Amino acid sequence: MSAANQPSNLNIANALTVVRIAGVPLFGWLLLTQDGESIGYRVTAWVAFALLMITDRIDGDLARKYDLVTDFGKLADPIADKALTGMAFVGLSIIFDSWLFWAITIVVLVREWGITLMRFAIKKYDVMPASQGGKIKTTLQAFAIGGFLLPLEIWNNPFTDLLLFFAWVFMAGAVAVTVVTGVMYVRDARTIRREARASSSS
Repeated sequence: MSAANQPSNLNIANALTVVRIAGVPLFGWLLLTQDGESIGYRVTAWVAFALLMITDRIDGDLARKYDLVTDFGKLADPIADKALTGMAFVGLSIIFDSWLFWAITIVVLVREWGITLMRFAIKKYDVMPASQGGKIKTTLQAFAIGGFLLPLEIWNNPFTDLLLFFAWVFMAGAVAVTVVTGVMYVRDARTIRREARASSSS
């Protein structure tokens, strides 16, 4: 789609993306209030995270259904996801304070923001939107984070150990897909740059 035929950036899909970004500080505050040891604040943080992640699905559906896809949305939507999940990973690492959680957080953040910087670097050649693998990665991260956001380690419930087990299963899957899709994005970026340079030199 040419720039002249693109829809305005001022549309409902992009507005929801901006709302998701703006909601990150509030979510972080809810998560870390009382050092994450308040059941009420943790549950509220879980609700806030769920609502913000739902906007990710809604803005994408609206953009495709009503032809509201813009270059701004292609760049801002993944950034909004990374800001929200990144805040969650850092917050949970602070709360649980374990080397494993911090290791996961570092791997995920290096991949996420490295890919974001790469997107900006190749923007002069083409805009690289989120891939299907990237969407699966975000979904797995959301389920894994959701499991740990609930104060399962505080609740004295016979099902908490089972729920934590499933949360770790989702987390392992999320980390694996995060790394694999990161490699795929680098491959795609190199292809875009190579084809753009070949086209300009021909």
